[in-house]
Amino acid sequence: MEIEQLEKVAAQVRRDIVRMVHGCQSGHPGGSLGCTDLLVALYFERMKLNEKGGKVVFEMDGQGEDLFFLSNGHISPLLYSVLARRGYFPVAEMATFRKLNSRLQGHPTPHEHLEGIRIASGSLGQGMSVAIGAALSKKLNNDNSLVYVLMGDGEQQEGQVWEAAMFAPHHKVDNLIAIVDLNGQQIDGPTAKVMDNRDLAAKYEAFGWEVMTVEEGNDMASVVKGLYEAKSKAGHAKPVMIILHTGMGYGVDFMMGSHKWHGVAPNDEQLAAALAQLEESMGDY
Repeated sequence: MEIEQLEKVAAQVRRDIVRMVHGCQSGHPGGSLGCTDLLVALYFERMKLNEKGGKVVFEMDGQGEDLFFLSNGHISPLLYSVLARRGYFPVAEMATFRKLNSRLQGHPTPHEHLEGIRIASGSLGQGMSVAIGAALSKKLNNDNSLVYVLMGDGEQQEGQVWEAAMFAPHHKVDNLIAIVDLNGQQIDGPTAKVMDNRDLAAKYEAFGWEVMTVEEGNDMASVVKGLYEAKSKAGHAKPVMIILHTGMGYGVDFMMGSHKWHGVAPNDEQLAAALAQLEESMGDY
C-alpha cells in the first residue's frame, strides 16, 4: 500500500478503537491509539501473511508466514480492529468487544478460536519469551519467515523480559524483531516516575541485540521505513530491537500524552469529539 492508503486505514482503526471501548465502557484506548500506525504498517504492508485466493487465511502453526505476538495484550482493541480490517474475521464482530460470550475478550485468548490469535496475552512480560520460542521453531523447520513481538515500555519493568533479552542474543535468534512502544506512560503515571527504564537502547545493546530507534512512531512513512530497515538487519546472528517512540492516545487531542487514558473509556460526548478528529475511511462497523 501507498503511505496515504495506510494512513487512511490507521484513521479507521482509531475510530474502531474508540467506538469499541465506548461501546462496553471498558478497555484501554491510550496505548491502542499510540501503536496503531505500527500494526497497520505490519499487517497491511510489511508482514508476509498466509493468503490464498486473495484472502488472508489463519492457520495456527503459522508455517511459511511472518508471525506477530502482542505481549501488552491490554491494547487488544487495536489488534482486533487490524485483524478484522485485514480480513481475518467479520468487521461487524467488533461490536461484541468485551461483552458476554464474545470472542473479543478484553485480553486476547486462543481458546475463543478467534482467527489471528495464537497466544493468551496481557500478563505482562511473557510475549518475548513466546516469540523466541516461535522463532526457534521456524529455524528448526527451515522456515525463513520472521517473528515480530510488541511490548510496552512499562512492561520492561518485568523480570522475565530480561531473561528473554539475555537468551535471544546468546542463541543467535536473528529471525526475531522485537519492538518496545516507548510512550513514557503506564497505568500509574509516567514510567520515569513509576520505575525509570533509563536508556533502553543501551541496555539491549549491552545484552547483544541489534538496536535501532524510530523517533516518529506515529508517522506512517517513518514506521514503514523503520520496519524495512529492521528486516534488512535480521539474519545476521543477532535479534533486532526497535525502540519506537509513540504518543499515548495519538490521534485524539484530549487523550494524547496522558496516562489517565491508559484504561478509561470515553463517554458519549468524548466519543463524538474523538470521532470528529478521525476519518471514516473504510466504513464503521
